[in-house]
Amino acid sequence: MKESKKTAGHLMALFTVAVWGTTFISTKVLLREFTPIEILLFRFLIGFAALCLVNHRRLRIKERSHELLFVAAGISGVTLYFLMENIALTYTYASNVGVIVATAPFCTAILGFIFLRDEKLKMGFFVGFVISIAGIVLLSFNGQKSFHLNPRGDVLALLAAVVWARYSVLIKKISSYGYQTIQITRHVFFYGILFMLPALFFMDFRWQFSRFKDPVLLANILFLGLCASALCFVTWNLAVKIVGAVKTSVYLYLVPVVTIAASVLVLHEKISVVSVLGTVMVLMGLVLSDRGKTAEKNN
Repeated sequence: MKESKKTAGHLMALFTVAVWGTTFISTKVLLREFTPIEILLFRFLIGFAALCLVNHRRLRIKERSHELLFVAAGISGVTLYFLMENIALTYTYASNVGVIVATAPFCTAILGFIFLRDEKLKMGFFVGFVISIAGIVLLSFNGQKSFHLNPRGDVLALLAAVVWARYSVLIKKISSYGYQTIQITRHVFFYGILFMLPALFFMDFRWQFSRFKDPVLLANILFLGLCASALCFVTWNLAVKIVGAVKTSVYLYLVPVVTIAASVLVLHEKISVVSVLGTVMVLMGLVLSDRGKTAEKNN
């Protein structure tokens, strides 16, 4: 694979996590008027509509088994991941969820080794994982709290990390069949939204479109729908296609780092020495993890 294409893949992964690391600000604003399930459905409906406008050509499935992969990707990467993460936050500390969900790259590595035999790992990947998680712990707790287990919420957070890893592996597999990335993302969103609908009957959901008259709320839901969902899922899927599921997933270590930076720049929160140390450890771990993976055979 040409180095320029590889570089583009890494830049897309970096861009994606940079955006995803700032979404908490928009979500925090929207939570004043919307429930988590409302935010989730509206953002993906907007994202799906945007992708249909960009590319409305029908996706022609080459084999019936491929359709099942799309169904699994929609359920895991859209429906289950976000629902589990949001529900986990109602049972346990946000700091717990942040640390546990950050194990997604490790879960991806394990699943990639099992299902994508071309994604081999070296010891450096696991050393980098430990260093990054230690850094994320420092960022999440900032030296002020101890880690308290809350089994129901913590297990849900761990399952969220596993299903995201499963999503990344599925996208890598789907991409290998030659489908166009925007069409892949659109089809995945369709199934994600479809399987999200039953949850509306069990969770606090209202359509009430009058809330979008507020320009601040409208701007934030559009940011989540158009940028964080439509655009970023496309760039993430492209990155997975180009550099692999495992290498792309290690960039998720940067999400809490971006969140800290956004807190300082947007919310004017103070950064502590512990946060700086945690950031350095995350970056060190990311570099080690990235180097601790051998080149894929199909590269």
